[in-house]
Amino acid sequence: MTLQENNNILKHTNRLSVQVSLTGLSFLVTDTNSGISQFFTKKRFSAISNPEEVLLSIQRVFSENIELQTEFGEIVVIYSNEIYAIVPEILFDESRASEYLKFNSKILSNDYIANDLIKDQKLVVVYIPYVNINNYFFEKYGSFKYYHGVSVLLKNIMNLEKYAIVSKVYLHVREGQFDCIILKGSSLQLCNTYSYRSPEDFIYYILFSFEQLGINPETVPVFLSGEIEEGDDIYKQLYTYIRSISFIENKISNQDGVTTSEASHINYLIQSTP
Repeated sequence: MTLQENNNILKHTNRLSVQVSLTGLSFLVTDTNSGISQFFTKKRFSAISNPEEVLLSIQRVFSENIELQTEFGEIVVIYSNEIYAIVPEILFDESRASEYLKFNSKILSNDYIANDLIKDQKLVVVYIPYVNINNYFFEKYGSFKYYHGVSVLLKNIMNLEKYAIVSKVYLHVREGQFDCIILKGSSLQLCNTYSYRSPEDFIYYILFSFEQLGINPETVPVFLSGEIEEGDDIYKQLYTYIRSISFIENKISNQDGVTTSEASHINYLIQSTP
């Protein structure tokens, strides 16, 4: 979705992408012509924050990094949380958007409900963005796009698998939560976000989903992205039950001097922004 005001289009080639969750933030500056990343930073919170605290953290990151104190040709904000629902486009009625969320989320009468259309897959992701953060970016830049993280994942993964004929599983992990996307060939079978406190919680939700869909953990390919690395406790628990595990590779090159010690799959979501 886009918030925009009538002003002249800035002739800048850099895009700022900001990934927002209640457990942390990521900022990526990319040259849209070359696809090369110019700047990257992230901040992890010591505890789950609320939207007001997250906004204060965003403002601090901007004030502490001169690379972010400039004009950008494009701004993209990605919200990562569990408050969303996926609706077939043919069944979607925007005037009844709150009804898609009320069965699995606590919503208030004054909540602003947004939606992302995943055109090629004819799906609509309905969600609640953080209005105070949207207002901040609108006041700061005047025009920007925002999406739910699941929209970004689904668009990229389903485009990648549009000719697939076998089942595959994609897990995107962040602190205390993970997104689980299961495909049968090119068809979406499941997309859900689970909260977990332990490796045992983590594997329980995955195996339960497999059981419900008749998926064999011994043979199904599972692809990982986000905050998970080989040797982590959750990875070890996963490998105890699942044999075919791979990490997703990102597609963005780094400019000389822009380095990170992290594996490329960790920042897959922010690097996959449309």
